[in-house]
Amino acid sequence: MSVMKRLSMIFKSKANKALDKMEDPRETLDYSYQRQLELLQKVRRGVADVATSRKRVELQINGLEQSSRRLEEQGRKALSVGREDLAREALQRRSSLQTQMADLKVQHDNLQAEEEKLTTASQRLQAKVDSFRTKKETIKATYTAAEAQTRINEAFSGISEEMGDVGLAIQRAEDKTAQMQARAGAIDELLASGALDDFTGTKGDDIQAELDRMGGGMDVELELARMKSELGQGPAPKSAIEQGQQGQPQQQAQPQQQSQPQQGQSGTQQLRQPGEGA
Repeated sequence: MSVMKRLSMIFKSKANKALDKMEDPRETLDYSYQRQLELLQKVRRGVADVATSRKRVELQINGLEQSSRRLEEQGRKALSVGREDLAREALQRRSSLQTQMADLKVQHDNLQAEEEKLTTASQRLQAKVDSFRTKKETIKATYTAAEAQTRINEAFSGISEEMGDVGLAIQRAEDKTAQMQARAGAIDELLASGALDDFTGTKGDDIQAELDRMGGGMDVELELARMKSELGQGPAPKSAIEQGQQGQPQQQAQPQQQSQPQQGQSGTQQLRQPGEGA
């Protein structure tokens, strides 16, 4: 196969594929129906033309018949007055008219037969056009319903172009949202660790950070003590609140113990004063 033939075949195949993709069966059916209507209109015009010709031949035949009758009367009158020569001439002319009328009658019969054939063909074509119109509308309705069903199924399955664009938009939005959430979380961690400065004035001071670290260490110690108690390696842990409540009475008791000797010394001094006065 030569290069030109291959190029021609490739071009034809590409063109056929493009045309097949662009073709709409409903438009094709409408165009075919329009062409059939045009053909039917041509057949009807042909029938009208043949009928017109037949009518003209009929008028010519009628005119010749009238002329023939007039010539016959003229011949009779010529014979009645003894003019045989005029009667012969009238009869000769009448004979010529008879020949013309015979030819016209043949044409009339042919035109009438052609008119009947065209009329029958027009009726058959009209029936076919009506049947094609009904079938065309049925096919168009079926195709439209199938197209709508296909689009609905594609929309449900998500493979249509419109739903595909919507799905891509949703996916991009979700990706951007996840990226922004990750960025916000990373910035929060950096602000909490002090790697980034907070210019809004809500940054915690060093004392608060130290307290937070101590609280975290205490939680770890409590969790470790609880695990040891579960394993039987130590007493049950006490919470920081319980430890604080136990520590407060001890601190309050010490001042009371220290205050009792003072009260005793002051009482002794008070008892000694009257003796010394005595």
